[in-house]
Amino acid sequence: MLTAIVDYESGNLHSAQKAFERVARETGAGDVIVTSDPDTVRRADRVVLPGDGAFPACRKELFDHRGLFEAIEEAVITGGRPFMGICIGMQMLATRGLEYEETPGFDWIGGDVVRITPADPALKVPHMGWNDLVIDTAHPVLDGIQTGDHAYFVHSYHFRVADPAHLIAHCDYGGKITAIVGRDNLVGTQFHPEKSQTVGLRIIGNFLGWRP
Repeated sequence: MLTAIVDYESGNLHSAQKAFERVARETGAGDVIVTSDPDTVRRADRVVLPGDGAFPACRKELFDHRGLFEAIEEAVITGGRPFMGICIGMQMLATRGLEYEETPGFDWIGGDVVRITPADPALKVPHMGWNDLVIDTAHPVLDGIQTGDHAYFVHSYHFRVADPAHLIAHCDYGGKITAIVGRDNLVGTQFHPEKSQTVGLRIIGNFLGWRP
């Protein structure tokens, strides 16, 4: 089994790679490779798309790597292989992002990526640090995870899904902030599982063993 972490020069690859490699080694989940090679992504059994920074810049970098998005789409949408997006990698699943300028997403899960606007003006944006997860929809990647478990966030925008069934978990930050989205073989986390200690490693392990 091969898990491909997509390298398009816009992700926190080192910590993600180390976390996925550790869990894969402990669970016997096969090999983990960081790659920008479309053929490797196309044949992978699972695909992970990280992303740090701003939505428009990440999307541009991904599509500037010729053939890479098409390989992801072939593996995930045509081939039905499990996909995990992390941070901006999760946000790009949306119909569009509204950070700085309107930017099209993959439109694999309907909705918009919008700026966080806490009801309490004392709450600063970006939303940064540890926050409690609130589980909205049961999902295999949350096996062993419960409401109240902590994850590590750092972001100014979040994914407002069009269909509530696609909201897997949220957190509270002066209002409801999307934490996990998913449908079919797709899942995405706004927080960084690789930085979320035991909870994050459990989610990574669940993803590596997931058979949608």
